[in-house]
Amino acid sequence: MTYRVIALDLDGTLLTPQKTILPESLTALQRARDAGVKVVIVTGRHHVAIHPFYQALALETPAICCNGTYLYDYHAKKVLESDPLQPAQANQLLDLLDAHNVHGLMYVDEAMLYQETTGHVLRTENWAKSLPESQRPVFRHVNSLREAAHDVESIWKFALTDEDTVKLKNFTRVVEHELGLACEWSWHDQVDVAQSGNSKGMRLARWVESQGLSMSDVMAFGDNFNDLSMLESAGLGVAMGNADDAIKERADLVIGTNLETGIAETIYKHLI
Repeated sequence: MTYRVIALDLDGTLLTPQKTILPESLTALQRARDAGVKVVIVTGRHHVAIHPFYQALALETPAICCNGTYLYDYHAKKVLESDPLQPAQANQLLDLLDAHNVHGLMYVDEAMLYQETTGHVLRTENWAKSLPESQRPVFRHVNSLREAAHDVESIWKFALTDEDTVKLKNFTRVVEHELGLACEWSWHDQVDVAQSGNSKGMRLARWVESQGLSMSDVMAFGDNFNDLSMLESAGLGVAMGNADDAIKERADLVIGTNLETGIAETIYKHLI
């Protein structure tokens, strides 16, 4: 079968641990685009945190951000469609975060906001410092996430981190039970909380259909639980070798790790 769309997760998939794209992947993706295949980024990241990768790939397609919460047009610099958290939902979540002593980032409009400096915050800040100023994500400390929530237009998601992953797992159950929000693991120590119904698979399917195509036309690459919705609905769902075994078991194909050239090899085998 000839696939007409390549959907790519970033962290743990297209990106190496050093947050770079393998040259083999860049070449293969460019050859796929030259052959008429559409390449789209489908990420848990905020759109302000994918500038260097979008530009390295020289894409024209919109990006699916924050696990499907919104579709962003980089060239027009605008959100095309979205389903953000409502202010009341954000306040309820903030109440639970305080009660359970869990910290995280709040992804809003054009920035990522934080109140407490966590390991996730430090990692993101260090990565940002390595980039040219024009590509750096907007990452801002605020005295109160609660106050900030009243001053923004859209709240895309919360990214929660804790070294105690058991505590984090228990907290997600509380959030799902009491607030009915969607909780998805995007890293080994990070859970993303967003509006129920949002997922990578849902937003990708909507965009694919807008192109006159179907999910059977899609080859999707991912490595974590927040990728399952697109891996399982794509014509070919490809799990990385560094993915959890639970992800690999539900994918159509398992390739090498994000340090190996499996993405390029799969593109050449199935597309070019």
